[in-house]
Amino acid sequence: MAKQKLIIEVRVNEGAMRQNSPHVPYSPEEIAGQAVDCWRQGASVVHYHARDPETGAPSSDVELYADVVRRIRRESDLITFPTLGASMLPTAQERLAHIVEMAKDPATRPDCIPVDMLTTNLDWYDSERKAFNSVDRVYLNTTQMLTYLCETTAAIGVRPVSMIWDVSGVRLSEAFLEMGLYKDPLFCEVTLFGDRFVSFGHPATIRGLHALLDFFPKQADWQWLTSVIGGNPFPALAGAIEAGGHVAIGVADHPFKELGYPTNAELVARVVELARSMGREVATAAEAREMLGLTGGEG
Repeated sequence: MAKQKLIIEVRVNEGAMRQNSPHVPYSPEEIAGQAVDCWRQGASVVHYHARDPETGAPSSDVELYADVVRRIRRESDLITFPTLGASMLPTAQERLAHIVEMAKDPATRPDCIPVDMLTTNLDWYDSERKAFNSVDRVYLNTTQMLTYLCETTAAIGVRPVSMIWDVSGVRLSEAFLEMGLYKDPLFCEVTLFGDRFVSFGHPATIRGLHALLDFFPKQADWQWLTSVIGGNPFPALAGAIEAGGHVAIGVADHPFKELGYPTNAELVARVVELARSMGREVATAAEAREMLGLTGGEG
């Protein structure tokens, strides 16, 4: 039996600055250009954050977000997956406002958006100083907020993606499926974290990944990707490829100094090579849409 083809998501910029990696894109032209380069290498999904084109500061500007989608669609059939809000805006309505506006025009309506299935301390630990960077930063996602995100995006033809950081996120996603807030096949992303992020979720190891996968419901129709923040992802991504999952990668999650600061497109090419060496072919964007259930008019 042939193995399922691998979906590759490129996470092009997040909130990283160019002092971390010289290849972090800021402007819509840069973001879309890198996304298309990654598509040519084998990526089928692009996740991006709008940024001030000059300073790189996080932005919630609707036109910046929309311009990225327009530019991408001129040259590719990538699945567009923009983030919500800038710097964790306090309400679900504020976080989703730019998506609602983008969805009014079919030319800029994104395919899907992330829904982070947890409330957590948002901090990082400095092991040398033996201290946390912040002691009062909380990422708030109440059940009411998450429900609003799912119901509103579904109503405007955008797919909510379950972003799972820990086992409670797995269980909460099951409940949202039962409630009809998510639909089969569940499109979800499992995020693992490097050593600095001890308060976030599971460690960026194959054991950390399987500690989550062990709680996935048996025989469920879940299409899951794995991403790693704050560390080299390749060991965990290899584990995901072996386990039948999909993968996400980008220079903003980890700058890859040990690899000479590669570009996003070069990272995608490395994943393609790894997947094929493990017997997995790579899905085109059209094939990924079919696998994720995005062919019914969403996005």
